[in-house]
This record gives sequence, C-alpha cells and structure tokens, in this order.
Amino acid sequence: MAKTEAEVRKLLSGGINRFLVGGAVGYDMEVAKLLFRLKNECPDIRVVLIYPFDGYSDRWNDAQKAEYAELLPQYDEAIRASERSGRDAYLLWNRLLVDGASVCIAYCHKQRSGTAYTVKYAKEWGLDVVNVASVVAAEDKGLP
Repeated sequence: MAKTEAEVRKLLSGGINRFLVGGAVGYDMEVAKLLFRLKNECPDIRVVLIYPFDGYSDRWNDAQKAEYAELLPQYDEAIRASERSGRDAYLLWNRLLVDGASVCIAYCHKQRSGTAYTVKYAKEWGLDVVNVASVVAAEDKGLP
C-alpha cells in the first residue's frame, strides 16, 4: 500500500481531495482504510463509495461483511450504480468509477477481470492510470 499512499499524497498535493472507491473485497477496502486514515491529516478528503447494487456483498464471508459494515459509515457518500443485479450492474459500476474521476489508481494483475475492464475503460477516456500492481511486481523482482 506504500505506492498507493504515495500516489494519493501526490493527488492531495495537487488539489485533488475527492476519491471514488469501488467497495470490493481486497484492494478497494484497503484503499478506503488508507483514505480514512489520511483524513486525520487532511480533513478535506472526501471518500465516495460507488457500489454495483444493493446486496452485492451477500456472498461474502462473515469477516468480509463485518469489515464492510465497519467501513460503511465512514464514507462521505454512497452511490449505487444499478437497481438490479447482474453483469450490466457491474459494467455500470466500473464505468461510474471512471466517469467521475480524473485519475485512476488501480491494482490490476490480471488481463481479464473487472479491474482490467475498468483500467482499459479509463485509458480509453484519457485518464492517467497508475497500476500499482505493476510497481509492486517490479519491486518484488528488484527492478526500479
């Protein structure tokens, strides 16, 4: 998360203080926790949850649901992408994350995934994309 924090701090120093977070298990939740921690230093940070549809977390395990429940009240705003579940809701969710952004910070390590779709969509719309997974992989291999 060090690379992500460095990128977030860069954005903050450039005047960006509104962050859209996808709310998925894993990287999204870790980024939300990072942003909530940074809010102690920078109270102007706004963290917006974009989620696909009501009940999208129903299949998560109890620990994941508990973590989500703990984070939920800390968001400044929550936006539901769709009233219905399904593939279209997930596509709309990914697009909303990009459409409301000026920069995309992602952890994308697979070429075929929802994250990969979102990164591709962000690039097509001309957003700067920082894939911290590439940086982490390079650091793990001792590359610059």
